[in-house]
Amino acid sequence: MNKPLYEQDFFAWTQAQADALSRRSVNELDWDNLVEEVESMGRQQRGELQSHLVILLQHLLKWRHQPARRSRSWSLSIEEQRREIEALIADSPSLRPAMQEIVGRAYRVARLRALRETRLSDATIAAENPFSLAEILEDPLAE
Repeated sequence: MNKPLYEQDFFAWTQAQADALSRRSVNELDWDNLVEEVESMGRQQRGELQSHLVILLQHLLKWRHQPARRSRSWSLSIEEQRREIEALIADSPSLRPAMQEIVGRAYRVARLRALRETRLSDATIAAENPFSLAEILEDPLAE
């Protein structure tokens, strides 16, 4: 038995679905897989935001807990992640209400990465996120 195009060649399937959508040909649409893919795109946006937040929070933790090791690389990484997050939120403003939840998950990962990289004791870096959203997204770095 032949596999459906969705399983055979995903790119070809996307092109066929885009063509059917542009022609408003509803009978040619693969509704179940289209729903799954659109939902997946939303999850991907959240995942991308979380990924940028992990990197940002990791560097903010290192900046806070290792002042003697501060570098231009860290400050540039912090600014880069802030700009990436800003762009994501500008493109998808409906992500903003989910920020607190996403920050919470991102912080747990960022803390583990910072602990691994800095070799600081677990007690040194707070288990709960110590940063406000303003500190994460906007505050200038203290030298």
